[in-house]
Order: sequence, then C-alpha cells, then structure tokens
Amino acid sequence: MLTREGSLVVEAINRAQSLFPWLLRGVDFDNDSAFMNDVVVPWCREQKLEVTRSRAYKKNDQAFVEQKNGAVVRRLMGYGRFDGVETARVMGRLYAAARLYVNFFQPSFKLKEKRREGAKVIKRYHPPSTPYERALAHPKVTAAVKKRLRDQYRSLDPVALLAEIRATQNELGNRVDRRAGQARGLQSAHTSNAPVTAATFAKTLGKRVTAGEPRATHRRTRRPYKTRVRMPSKLDPHIAAIEGWLAEQPQLTALTIVGRLSETHPEEFGARQHSIVQRLLRALRQKTAEQLVAERPLADASTAAPSPGVVDGSGYVGPDPPTAPFVEQAGKATWRGRSVDLASVPSG
Repeated sequence: MLTREGSLVVEAINRAQSLFPWLLRGVDFDNDSAFMNDVVVPWCREQKLEVTRSRAYKKNDQAFVEQKNGAVVRRLMGYGRFDGVETARVMGRLYAAARLYVNFFQPSFKLKEKRREGAKVIKRYHPPSTPYERALAHPKVTAAVKKRLRDQYRSLDPVALLAEIRATQNELGNRVDRRAGQARGLQSAHTSNAPVTAATFAKTLGKRVTAGEPRATHRRTRRPYKTRVRMPSKLDPHIAAIEGWLAEQPQLTALTIVGRLSETHPEEFGARQHSIVQRLLRALRQKTAEQLVAERPLADASTAAPSPGVVDGSGYVGPDPPTAPFVEQAGKATWRGRSVDLASVPSG
C-alpha cells in the first residue's frame, strides 16, 4: 500500500481473499490505526469476519500478527526505506514471486504438541512440509480446489521464481542506494545484475551459496563513526623491565611493582597507578600461560601420573597406619599413647 489508509486495507483484504484457496473466517490485527478504524472494522463485521486485536498498550500481545515478519518479510525486503509508485510496483512483483515460492516450495515446521515436565518444556513437531502439501492433506479442502492447486504447482518453476525474487531485490537495493546517494551526494553503491534467463541464474546458485551471497535488500554495513586508537600508556617504556622482574619472581604483585617503579620514577608512579599495573600484570600472565600451553605438548597417557583412588582408600600406596592395641583400664583406656575416659565415649 502506498499510504496508510483504511480503504486501501479493505482492497488489500479483498485481493488476498481472491488468492486464498479457501474463504476467510477471521482477521487478526494489531492496534495500528490503519486497521483499527471506522472503515476496516465495520467492513469486516459486514463480511462476517471475526476481528481480533491486541490489548491496549500491549504491542506484543497478538500472537498471530507478524509471526512470519522476520522469517519471510524482512529476509525478502530488508530494512531499507522505500517510497514512490514505481517502487511499490517492484515490491508487488517481489511479493507475487515470493508468495508462490514460499507456499509451494519452502517447507516449514508446525508445532504438534507442547508439554512441560518441571522446568523443562518439550515440543514435538510435525514433519516439515510446504503450505501446498498441507492444503492437499486437509480433509475440508474441496477436490476442485485441490485440483486447481495441483495444476498451478505443475506450471511453476522454482528456479525462475527465485531468479525473479533476486532480480527485484537487486532493483530495490539499487533504489535504496540511489535514495541515500542523492541525500549524501554519492553515486550508487550497487548495480543491477539481474539474470537474463533462469538457466543462467541456476548456474550461479552454487557459487553464491558457497560465497555467502549478501542480498541487495539486506541491511548495509555501517561505517564506524571513528577508528579506535590505543592511547599511549606511561607503562610502555617499562614493560621490558616488568617482564624481567616477573621472570625472576613470578609471584610479584602489582603493589610491589608499583613500589619499585615509584622508587625510580616517583613523579610518574604512585598509588593511583595500581589499577593500570594490575591490568598489565593480568595481560602478561595470560600471555605467558598461553605460550607455555603452546610450547609444552600434552604428556602421553601411559607416562602420566597415576590417578588417585576412590574415596574408600583403595588408591592409597603409603605405609599402613599404626594399629596400636587398645588397652582398657578401670574407667579409662589407652589408645595410641593417649588416655581416653570411657564415660565420655557414647555407646554404640
């Protein structure tokens, strides 16, 4: 639609009804003023269409609105801003080809059941199938409609549809670039490379998939506002000395290093530089650890030290513990050279 107007929404619903293989029973809206107005809602009630909407100030409350916005619409159209009648015609060509390609050749999953077991949610899905296959399998779709769908399916070429989709995407991408170029005084960044025939386009599909072809309507990469430059640090002239100290005494702390630096350069280093020395010390130790791991290969499993035994002591290989006899006297007992009061020992 060129503008947000209720009468255009009614025409769009009539157009959609002519494309559907079954009658509409309801329409799901969000709270946009283009849908919830004095034109669209009364017309839907006259056509016996059930109207559902989102709750007020709850834009994500309508479960059936925009559920394919990311998977279909944004993947096709991108995030560029389009305007003009000619652009609307190109968008119409893109949606006409995408409608047939998605509904007849693109399978998708549908949720079969969902249950909760404690904190875990288990979901089961039907086997993936296209909307066309689901329509043929539905028992309430008439035989005449199924025959019409089969005839339409036989007349379609998925490669030709995909070529039309990519050609219109390139044209829309060029329009977005020209619009931005006019605003900044720059030339168009992309040129149209629409394939001449479906066969020519099919030969390039494998290469484009391997190279990760970015579509013309995808969001453009933004140039960074400025390049981040590492600012010089007052520790840079002393890094070699600090590394030498750590090589001799790896257990040195940042506070000790600050103290040594303050002895030789009292005008530059003090207690305030403790944090930057800590960061440098952490980076140097991480670098040293990575070098040690890279230089020292893992030992062979046969030469590795034996793992300790289980908790019951079966892996203990040291001397046996002393087993001095337990000598009992009147009211007392001696064990391992110590006197134990039997009255204080609990029974059992």
